[in-house]
Amino acid sequence: MTEIISRRDFMKLSAAASAAALAVGSCLPPQVAQAARQSGLLNSSGDGFIHSMCEMCVWRCGLVAKVKDGRVVKLEGNPEHPHSHGKLCPRGQSGLMNTYDPDRVLTPLIRVGKRGEGKFRKASWDEALDLVAGKMQAIKDQFGPEAMVFSSTHNLSQPLFENLLYAYGSPNYGTQRSLCFNAMIVANLMTYGMEEPERSYENVQYILLTGRNLMEAISTSETRDLSHAIDNGVKVVYLDPRFTKTAAKASEWLPIRPGTDLAFHLALLAILINEKLYDVAFVSEHTVGFEQLAKEVSRYTPEWAAQITGISAETITRIAHEFAAAGKHALAHNGWRTSNFVNSFATQRAITALNTIVGNWGTILFPSAGEESGALGAPSQPPYPRISALRLDGVPWKFPFVPLKLGTFQELRDGICNADPYQAHGWFISRQNPILSLPDRSKTLEAFSKMDFIVTVDIIMNDTAWFSDVVLPEASYLERYDPLLPVGDKAFLRQPAVEPQGESRSALWIYKQLGERLGLGDYFQYTDEEDYLRQQLAPVGASLEEAKVKGYVEMPKEGPEGPGEVDWNTASGKVELYSETLARAGFAGCATWEEPPQPASDQFYLLTGKVAQATQFGTQNNQLLHKYSDEQRLWMNTQAAASLGLADGDWVEITSQAGKAHSQLLVTQAIRPDCVYLTPGYGHLSKGLTTAYGIGTCDSVLHVTYTDPISGSQALSQTFVSVKKA
Repeated sequence: MTEIISRRDFMKLSAAASAAALAVGSCLPPQVAQAARQSGLLNSSGDGFIHSMCEMCVWRCGLVAKVKDGRVVKLEGNPEHPHSHGKLCPRGQSGLMNTYDPDRVLTPLIRVGKRGEGKFRKASWDEALDLVAGKMQAIKDQFGPEAMVFSSTHNLSQPLFENLLYAYGSPNYGTQRSLCFNAMIVANLMTYGMEEPERSYENVQYILLTGRNLMEAISTSETRDLSHAIDNGVKVVYLDPRFTKTAAKASEWLPIRPGTDLAFHLALLAILINEKLYDVAFVSEHTVGFEQLAKEVSRYTPEWAAQITGISAETITRIAHEFAAAGKHALAHNGWRTSNFVNSFATQRAITALNTIVGNWGTILFPSAGEESGALGAPSQPPYPRISALRLDGVPWKFPFVPLKLGTFQELRDGICNADPYQAHGWFISRQNPILSLPDRSKTLEAFSKMDFIVTVDIIMNDTAWFSDVVLPEASYLERYDPLLPVGDKAFLRQPAVEPQGESRSALWIYKQLGERLGLGDYFQYTDEEDYLRQQLAPVGASLEEAKVKGYVEMPKEGPEGPGEVDWNTASGKVELYSETLARAGFAGCATWEEPPQPASDQFYLLTGKVAQATQFGTQNNQLLHKYSDEQRLWMNTQAAASLGLADGDWVEITSQAGKAHSQLLVTQAIRPDCVYLTPGYGHLSKGLTTAYGIGTCDSVLHVTYTDPISGSQALSQTFVSVKKA
């Protein structure tokens, strides 16, 4: 008889899984990682310390897992890892609950009820994988490989995910990047020819930080560096409509009007250039297009910017002079999202121009080595099949400057809804939650309704898994191997500290199994996870056993040093303050003013942002983080609340062009009167998340889809809402 798992059964299974996890080491034989024991990391009782890497966010700090009786009981930072330096943030410390979450999916599941009804039955791996491969092959045979959409958030097993995607032959690849930093990356590519330079805080004296709440961000090593810089007396000027924890630590907080960061930076450029306060030698030797930039910004006076931004002309002028005085020791931080408007690309271009004209390359900015290293090997494989079908997200035929690996995720979703340029029929999702993360949740649910088949790989029943046809349980990051991560002169290892619970498996195993069933086995030429890692290490001459013990192996250092050796991978071979490439495509060749839309007099800008107790949309079910998280409430300025007759704690109705939601109100002085703020990641639909379900408001219900035509970036704060008492 088919076993159907309802919500009640889910909760029973969750309780049983939690009890079983707690019982390990007390009444059950220890299920320790065999590889760790063989390497001498664990004794015969399963006690010891294992070096690995965190995955509570994409920063991937090094960690040391304390294992007792076959169970991870404590996580600490690895002193050898440059991201952690012996410390872990609150999210990293809570990683135990990522593994021991009572809501873990521990067996493959196949949907037997309606989508979103939450009825699944347990299945064997063979049955689930055969079903997934059969459905994918049927879609490919009937509609072509382009009818299958693939999406994943940045992770270490992504090269294998991409192997499956490209070997299958689909052009449709959705990542989270357009929701985060497309504008920054594309602006850097068009200016410097590289995605994101490295930043050093060692020699910095002055920091202009725009909208990046670094004190609560996921880039923990940079948060540490910024904190040390502040302790050493570095001045930090922070632009943000909301008084965040970063604003509290900054020397000066400027509550700028949303969407006007661009005007502020254009005025700074005008002052530095008009008053000849820039590094003439660096500009002359290393840039092109300075004359065009100077002509363009000459009209952007501080008085002009003051009327737009709400920051006085005197303040703008003073900051320009302070920034110029610091010269090559000044940093205009390019953030990740700045103002979250469609003019964010132009803002990022202005920021790159500021850094360039003060000549801080080689002092503050350096070429990024990235996470890719030619020193590591990889299993051999044939070339990918030629893909001729257009992409659903419009890259590059609609968005010619967006790199294929970035894409425009929200436009891909809209392409599915509109069947433009064709109808998609299947969706393969790994470590991602588009139902919660994409703007306008109603559109995402509509896109799901058009799918013949949806498969999700994850460790818990998130909202996307809840609406899937098959759920494949991945082992948690404390239970599996992933490909090596090069950082500087080391390659770090993620390895299992304990055996995977239930039937969960690593992504390397899952993708290989699917690849073989789809006739794509030549793209997965490794026998198991350890064989894959040994093939990576072969060119380096290091052993996997060495990596297991230390958590890393030494690598030859790569990359140029100093500004004279920088490879500006642009058309001109120099920093392009003016881009002929952009101009030929009909866009502004240099940073120029783009008027942002404004809310009506009875509306507010809807702001979003990070908090230290959560990682975007992925950790709200973590019981430890949930325990210490602040209650999600809608922030509103005291003056604005009084004008609407609202008081702290009132329930309010929030309405946008996309949808309607309800929230309790937090009345505060820590936000501009024309803005409201809602912490993202709440309002889950999945009843399989027994901790997160029914908690808070989903901001994705409210966000309207706006896409920057150059970078493909989603303009999250360009959503305007009205608020009234519920």
